[in-house]
Amino acid sequence: MKTYGELLLIEGKWRMSSVPPHVVIRLKQLFPRIPKWMTGTFTFPNDTSHCADLSWFTVRYPLQMTEQDKLVLEGGRDIFERNQVRMEEILLPDYAPPVRVGLKEGQSVRHYQAQAVELFLSRTCQLLGDDVGLGKTYTAAAAFLDTRTLPAVVVMQTHLQDQWREKIEEFTNLRVHKIKVTRPYDLPEADVYLFKYSQLLGWVDLFEDGFFKCVVYDEIQELRRGTDSGKGRAAKRLSESAKFCMGLSATPVYNFGAELWNILEYIDPSLLGSNHDFLREWCIGSKEVRDPDALGTYLREHHVMLRRTKREVGQQLPPINTIVETIEPDSVTLKSVEDLAKQLAIKTTIGSFLERGRAGRELDLLMRHATGVSKAVAVAQYAKIFLEAGIPILLVGWHRDVYDIWLRELKDCCPAMYTGSESEKQKSESVRRFVEGETDVFILSLRSGAGLDGLQYRCSTIIFGELDWSPKVHEQVIGRLNREGQVEQLTAVYLNADEGSDPPMVELLGIKSSQASGINDPGRQFEARFTDKSRISALAEQFLSKVM
Repeated sequence: MKTYGELLLIEGKWRMSSVPPHVVIRLKQLFPRIPKWMTGTFTFPNDTSHCADLSWFTVRYPLQMTEQDKLVLEGGRDIFERNQVRMEEILLPDYAPPVRVGLKEGQSVRHYQAQAVELFLSRTCQLLGDDVGLGKTYTAAAAFLDTRTLPAVVVMQTHLQDQWREKIEEFTNLRVHKIKVTRPYDLPEADVYLFKYSQLLGWVDLFEDGFFKCVVYDEIQELRRGTDSGKGRAAKRLSESAKFCMGLSATPVYNFGAELWNILEYIDPSLLGSNHDFLREWCIGSKEVRDPDALGTYLREHHVMLRRTKREVGQQLPPINTIVETIEPDSVTLKSVEDLAKQLAIKTTIGSFLERGRAGRELDLLMRHATGVSKAVAVAQYAKIFLEAGIPILLVGWHRDVYDIWLRELKDCCPAMYTGSESEKQKSESVRRFVEGETDVFILSLRSGAGLDGLQYRCSTIIFGELDWSPKVHEQVIGRLNREGQVEQLTAVYLNADEGSDPPMVELLGIKSSQASGINDPGRQFEARFTDKSRISALAEQFLSKVM
């Protein structure tokens, strides 16, 4: 039989050499991670996926191999194909999952949750992107009933530690321990240990000994900046030492699709290749994914991402009633910063590299703050319309000065606060006051609500008094009410000004939504106005037009 080169297993990697040029061209088409400039010897990981692909390639272009290497290659292919069949079977509607021992009396794992558990245990890594309200917490807890995952770690945002403990303990018989401080101490015996993201760095030395068999990252978009942060570097070590890795988030892409590479580094770092490979093959520039639908499909075909919507699992909630209102801002407030905003806008275009960066950040902070403050009174007056009708509301903002105005204007309602300024105890008390009807106003920070549960039993109206640059932040907030337990149609009100930072923010949110939509739900139609503007250039253009 004619051969087209040599394939050998050397030091745990497949090495292909002596391949003629016309076959190299075909090889690079089929294995896009191979740099276009590379010649001579080509190296591939010895994992089941590459074994399957290389075995398939050798059918068309036979390569010289030792008998032992052939057995290894075909063995890897067989394992890959069996795993693929197994995982496809798990996702069939009539799949019968095994019964898990360890649930509290009266509790049960739903069929779609059990499918996610079995897929995770088979794959050992998973990005679970189920819709908000579908019980991703309970899915993770059900996975812990398999003793191979114990002891396990769950990493969550600061305000969710108590909520995770309560849900695991009410659902299972597992022993749970909350990590109390950022410095290591002798851990009590437990099945599940709950870490805050802010605690990871202090415990990083403990992660290397392989004590923890499974790690679950709640709201894994917290790691979207990768190892640039201390918590990101600590989480990377934790993932490397654990056998099972799971990320939970209905909104893994907060801004641009390229964030997904950082997220997958904590779950399955081999799937997307190096960052250079990912940017070259999948992206336009350093942020935007060229074809979000294709990337979303690729992640599903490899069974690393699993996402089900409420409709797909049989939960029929009323459609969201979205209202967008233009309100009149306080022009005096905006006028007071206009001259400074113009100066900063000019610096973003003609200053040095450092000056442009500093001016851009200052312009962003300045205009978002001024816009929020200028709208605050009008937003409070709008909120009173609902409150006077006896309708409880979530009032969502970002700046402390804005909250202060709302507190003053709505003082008769004694608002509950859930922002970045309250302690965990104060936040829990705020939730209790609102849910038990002691107040009809729950002031929520745009980025403090991820994972929060329970508000849906009291409220179905959200008022966005300020906007975020990421559309997924708004989606997370809506998810606090649009979840199981909600019995009324949800109303989301966006109160925007036609001046300040709101116009460019509304425009830029379109492309970010399209990026996340394609990856989360490939094939679903999403209409958005595409723009290549950054948020800073969008703000700067608004004020430069006044200068010219």
